[in-house]
Amino acid sequence: MPSVNRPATFSLEGHTAFITGGTQGVGAAIAVAVAQAGGGVVIHGLRHDDAAEKVLVECHAAGARATCIATDLLVEDDAAWQRLAKTVLHNFPAIDLLVNNAGTFIDLPYLDMTVERYRRTMRLNVDAGFFLTQAFAKHWVTNGVRGRVLFTGSINGVLAEPTHVAYDASKGAVAAMVRSLCVSLAPHGIRVNSIAPGLVRTPLTNAVLSSDEDALRWMRLHTPSGIVPEADVCGGAAVFLLSDAAEHIHGQTLLIDGGMSTWQQPDLPDALRGQLGDR
Repeated sequence: MPSVNRPATFSLEGHTAFITGGTQGVGAAIAVAVAQAGGGVVIHGLRHDDAAEKVLVECHAAGARATCIATDLLVEDDAAWQRLAKTVLHNFPAIDLLVNNAGTFIDLPYLDMTVERYRRTMRLNVDAGFFLTQAFAKHWVTNGVRGRVLFTGSINGVLAEPTHVAYDASKGAVAAMVRSLCVSLAPHGIRVNSIAPGLVRTPLTNAVLSSDEDALRWMRLHTPSGIVPEADVCGGAAVFLLSDAAEHIHGQTLLIDGGMSTWQQPDLPDALRGQLGDR
């Protein structure tokens, strides 16, 4: 039988990634994982602060080329994302990996939610990734680059929470967008996928988990693995989807959730029996 050419590793040598929201949380974990896989890294953040510098130090320690671009993606000017892409690609023409990770959660309970908060959520979580991908894809198609795009979605794109209506809607939109971008861009040799983390520890979630032990126990109970991990669990999955090993994976969302999305509900703990009352 003829031999089949299969990638032996998930190496990203020879590739360079632009990672939005890459200075902390899931974005930082992806940046470090890309560097450890041999790729170059350009991280984006709102500012070049101590958190950004920490990520750059870790990337450099892995032997990677790494730098930071500080700018605000939450802008009213629709042309700003195209200008950012043009600047990034001018300064770093080797970029062939785009990670749309930047996002926000600023929900209020639904009946109190404001138009301004809703629009800010959609602007950053959906619009920025949509138009950054368009700008990068135009450049890649013109220059014959087989680019790869990765979005950071969320388990909230498939499971709802009562005080996360706008956030849930935005992450559901990301999952749908990834499927549609696949159909549009795969014929040009550009792969588009996403990861969807469950609850992982980031600066945002740690503020809740560190102050509410009951909330942490409850989330562990609702996760089959029983673990609320650090954000670095997302790094390996991101590298895989960006690598040659995932060559024939298009338009997919990989849930990184310890099995949470597969479980209808855990059994009621004995300690709660008779304590919940009528609803």
